[in-house]
Amino acid sequence: MSATPPPSPPDGTTGPLLTRCTFPPPGVPLDCGVSGGPDSLALLVLAVAAGCRVTAVHVDHGLRTGSAAEAEVVAAAAARFGAAFRSVRAPVADGPNLEARARRARHGALGPDAATGHTADDQAETVLVNLLRGAGVEGLAAMRRGPRHPLLGLRRVETAALCRALGLVPVQDPSNTDPRFLRNRVRAELLPRCSELAGRDVVPVLARQADLLAGDADLLAAVAELVDPADARALAAAPEPAARRAVRRWLQGDGPYAPPAAAVARVVAVARGAHRATEVPGGRRVSRSGGRLEVSGPSAGTGDGPVDGRPVQSARGHDGRG
Repeated sequence: MSATPPPSPPDGTTGPLLTRCTFPPPGVPLDCGVSGGPDSLALLVLAVAAGCRVTAVHVDHGLRTGSAAEAEVVAAAAARFGAAFRSVRAPVADGPNLEARARRARHGALGPDAATGHTADDQAETVLVNLLRGAGVEGLAAMRRGPRHPLLGLRRVETAALCRALGLVPVQDPSNTDPRFLRNRVRAELLPRCSELAGRDVVPVLARQADLLAGDADLLAAVAELVDPADARALAAAPEPAARRAVRRWLQGDGPYAPPAAAVARVVAVARGAHRATEVPGGRRVSRSGGRLEVSGPSAGTGDGPVDGRPVQSARGHDGRG
């Protein structure tokens, strides 16, 4: 006896939305981070409708009771729409910097190529959060459209409406309204106030600005790849934005955080001869000798030692991208 195929969503519920999504081609395997909220449940439904071979991945941080029941919601939705299911535990202790720590744990559990259910509303919030934190072009470009963020062309009201149309009851995460998290205050207070002052919904405006800045960020990255940050003369002669970006990439290496702007500016000043050396994060020291910049310190050794485990002879020697 053949297995009964999973029920398809009612006609007209997914087609108009899919035209604004950026899923990979049909048949491509796709892990989807599905918490059980409306955005991630919509991600699951739309990924299946797009023809991807979907695995719904539920990540449990163990931060609240009832997480097992949330995983069951995701498992049931995956079974209903013909997707595979996997549950992963990635414990995170409550405390300072909880959002960032949970995000890193979630990304680690999902893997670098997993899709998430972020919408245009999330994109607008990210732009404002990054602006408040002093981010540059890369941060203001926020999330990039593509298979990892296939729902950036949709609004949050649309994902919720899709769930209602399909009879899906999303999980309600109380952390999404906790005022101790900056993003929640941006969502509840700042975005509505911006829309009020602008006399229009600013979410599409901010999302469009992120798309435009993404192009600018890509152009700057391409120029910066031509600059060898260990060559003091080349770095000193480079345009300021390219020099800063080359140094930032060099010092960051494989680490999760870019160095602060002040540290990057000090390294550029060393390259230009304003100083012979400067301290940078991680207990490291950048010094100039014979027209070369060298990094020494706990994670760099001395001379041509590694920066975050990589050699410092040149940008090409550092990360292979020029």
